[in-house]
Amino acid sequence: MKTQKYSIQKDGFYGLYFPAGKKARKSDPAGTKSAMILMLGDSPEDTLAKAGAKWFLKHGISVMTMSPEKKDYGHHNYPLERIGAAIRVLQDKGHTNIGIAGLSTTGMVALTAASFYPELSLTIAMSASDFVMEGFYQDNLDGAHERPGDGTESSLSWKGEPLPFLQYAYRHPEYWEKISAESKATGNMVAARGMFDESERRNPVSEDARIKVENIKGHIVFIGAEDDALWDTCKYTRRMVEVLQKNPGSATFDALLYEHGTHFVLPATMLTDLLPVGITAFVALAFKEGRKHPLACKKTREDIDEKLSAILETWKANA
Repeated sequence: MKTQKYSIQKDGFYGLYFPAGKKARKSDPAGTKSAMILMLGDSPEDTLAKAGAKWFLKHGISVMTMSPEKKDYGHHNYPLERIGAAIRVLQDKGHTNIGIAGLSTTGMVALTAASFYPELSLTIAMSASDFVMEGFYQDNLDGAHERPGDGTESSLSWKGEPLPFLQYAYRHPEYWEKISAESKATGNMVAARGMFDESERRNPVSEDARIKVENIKGHIVFIGAEDDALWDTCKYTRRMVEVLQKNPGSATFDALLYEHGTHFVLPATMLTDLLPVGITAFVALAFKEGRKHPLACKKTREDIDEKLSAILETWKANA
């Protein structure tokens, strides 16, 4: 597969472009118009990003994988203009139907970017929040895998200014100490739901920090599970759905919410491409609910695969 790399220095963003193959272009001409900005993993070319790209390519959709830096999952004043730069590159390649997709923190990025860029006609937000998060680093300072900044940094910025955000309840080093303690107590690889609940209790989400989903154009796909150990994504999704329902003329949407599925609400075949054998065991290893309800979690991923695939076909057909 011939790919093309993009850098901040030369192009204004870190990315890797995966064009749909000749076979897909021949059998699905409408698909050649479509491209997906995909933010998975901590690098545009890491294993998860490539598995995600492969899944969309199977649907005849070209992909631009992106991350804040060459290999960095931390988000601190990440310029949304980098999404704009990627959109322009895709448009220059002839893509007139462009979507964006993210999981976890990048689900938040996808929603926020779509609220700024009406060129994005499909937004897929998996395990996302409905607010902009405070900035955070994953630099192992003082042995902490993750830490917040100094309280002034947002996860995202626009025109050089940090976007308003929900401030975390704790500072370094207490922030990672609380997450580590919650993870151990709940039996999860990582758990921060208590920390996010406490953050919102201390600092209710302000109107400024709320993602303006009513400004998003096209179609939104929210995906989440009630047993998410990182944060209460289903609560956040229901709040966004309520906003959309109160704003006629805003984006259409599908809210795919499940009782079981953990934080990894990815399509089943995307994950099997990542780990051909043992994906159920991996999810079980990472999350307690994956151990307790492996078949229900598997069924969730299969349902996501089927429904999201159908949504993509409709999106392409309407391009």
